Amino acid sequence: MENLEMNNSLKDFYNGKKVFITGHTGFKGSWLAYWLSEMGATVTGYALEPDPKGSLFEALNLREDIYHTIGDIRNKETLQASLQAAQPDMVFHLAAQALVRHSYDDPINTFSTNVMGSLNVLEAIRNQPAVRSLVYITSDKCYWNNEWVWGYRETDALGGPDPYSASKACAEHVFKSYYLSYFKQRENFGCGSTRAGNVIGGGDRSKDRIVPDIITAAEKNTPVVLRNPNSTRPWQHVLDPLHGYMVLGKSLYENPDHHNGEGWNFGPSNQSIKTVYELTKKLTRLWDNIIIEAPMMRHQPHESGLLHLSIDKAQTLLGWEPKLHFDEAVKKTGEWYKRIQNGENAKKVTQQQIKEFMNA
Repeated sequence: MENLEMNNSLKDFYNGKKVFITGHTGFKGSWLAYWLSEMGATVTGYALEPDPKGSLFEALNLREDIYHTIGDIRNKETLQASLQAAQPDMVFHLAAQALVRHSYDDPINTFSTNVMGSLNVLEAIRNQPAVRSLVYITSDKCYWNNEWVWGYRETDALGGPDPYSASKACAEHVFKSYYLSYFKQRENFGCGSTRAGNVIGGGDRSKDRIVPDIITAAEKNTPVVLRNPNSTRPWQHVLDPLHGYMVLGKSLYENPDHHNGEGWNFGPSNQSIKTVYELTKKLTRLWDNIIIEAPMMRHQPHESGLLHLSIDKAQTLLGWEPKLHFDEAVKKTGEWYKRIQNGENAKKVTQQQIKEFMNA
């Protein structure tokens, strides 16, 4: 009953709101843009072109549902003009170079996008008084990872050895600087940074991510190769952290002085912290033709072996809880791809999964 009341309150709140999303052509951004538009929000998206090899944005035909702007967050003038034209009540900043392995190949693009691009977003918001709340999404990898068995809290040290993690830690410092220098004194404005776990769900086609690799293996009848089968991650379905972002956005809008300028973790329960191999075994059961290979790989770029988030703060102060445990998250992810492969409409499948989640 409590969850239903929260979800009805969320629908009522976002109905009629003007929302600006950076990175709306990406995996998480597409889910968020569609979900908000389904709740009655007027959504403006600003992002790079969607992946021509297949994207959730195209599968959902989101151009029909939102205002769609192509642009790079590193282009300060174009970004500011788009935000000025939209006059949004709220901003969700998701645009990023989001892949750890790619950050080794292209550190300059990683830092320029994740740090200077995020700085441009903050500066555009500083110059746009219409904005009442900002949800600034970074990553669970912004924490300096000591391979602890307990979860990282929002007050733990930031940083990372790889360019991606370091860039996200830098983005957090930029956010805190803007909050203390400009946003703390701004009336009727709330902002928060968010860190989520490893997100899975239908429609992800990103390179070097385990779920897209599994789906590609199923489609091409090739083995799925695991680089780090024993690495442990906080796996969660995409709807859980997005729900957290929206709950936080509402809280910041309605109560801007309530823990303003702080960081928030949105991760799964402890039962969903599993190895890459456990996730792969669970998901590949939905197909008959996938072979799992885990060869010994030498000279691999560094990737964390153990990562876990504490979600006590979001649970206690926002009343947010992850709804989908590990088995449900994997099942919904696999079902999405299977149903699309069987010819079902991606928008209808996505809409149904959101409805089921909201009624859970």
